[in-house]
Amino acid sequence: MTAIAHHDRPDVSQTVGLEVSVTPSPPPGTAHVRVSGEVDFGNAAILREDLLTALASQRDTPLVDLSVDLSRVTFCDCAGLNALLCTRLAALRVGRGVRITAASRPVERLLHLTATGFLLASRCPPQSK
Repeated sequence: MTAIAHHDRPDVSQTVGLEVSVTPSPPPGTAHVRVSGEVDFGNAAILREDLLTALASQRDTPLVDLSVDLSRVTFCDCAGLNALLCTRLAALRVGRGVRITAASRPVERLLHLTATGFLLASRCPPQSK
């Protein structure tokens, strides 16, 4: 399954749009999400919706991780970070994880300034039995 959602901000014609692509990837049960463009207050809800959809689309598979490549993100504000953290929380509720596999400098800076990078840097914690 490959899905590409392309969203442009209609209110600002000069702004770079947001592109989110989702593909299943090895190992089985892992979905890979690649995000490109700017993530800000105007489109962070779209990113969150796309990430949650990717998580839900793997419902019948024992999904271990939702891996997110943010290496092509040119700007990310706190609304984008909130979208990532909300997705992480939703994933943890069902025993799954969200992990950033690559990040651009703006994303790395945001994660560093907010000290939240560690929350999105590793696999889902093991479930206690």
